[in-house]
Amino acid sequence: MNNLLQGINLYLIGMMGAGKTTVGRLLANELQYGFVDTDEVITASAKQSINQIFAVEGETAFRQLETDVLSQVSAYTKLTVATGGGIILKRENWSYLHHGLIVWLDASAELLYNRLKEDTTRPLLQDSNPLLKLRSLLQEREPLYALADLRITLKEGETPEEIAQRVLTEIPSVLKNPLAFRG
Repeated sequence: MNNLLQGINLYLIGMMGAGKTTVGRLLANELQYGFVDTDEVITASAKQSINQIFAVEGETAFRQLETDVLSQVSAYTKLTVATGGGIILKRENWSYLHHGLIVWLDASAELLYNRLKEDTTRPLLQDSNPLLKLRSLLQEREPLYALADLRITLKEGETPEEIAQRVLTEIPSVLKNPLAFRG
């Protein structure tokens, strides 16, 4: 399994609550890769939560930190990277993502809402109608998420282990010739 991607980074994209961190850790373990969560790197380096960054400096400042982290991470190999849900909004970020294989963990707004309704740490969900907000964000971002190399549509009740296994099973289908990959 550890030679499946020949050292190419694996980037997980998708909405908040899709399971990028949980599934990413499992994939890193299976691939014998390092694991990076861009949100964790941002909070560690900024020494404040994402909520605090949004509140004090705004979303634009957060998105710039995200780009800075992604540019640093993309210089490495053999990493599984869980990205923030909005990382796909900046065109510049795609130049970094395209250094690796991009996997979209695609979850419906309802599934995301069920996972996130008790979570108070998500600045974009501090809304009177979080489900409507999720639907709106998903609708806005879907065309960008769809640019991923691989789309994994999540099913209600599916475990992170099952999702990770599906990703591993599907990877060869998008790696026709790994040596010519994005070359």
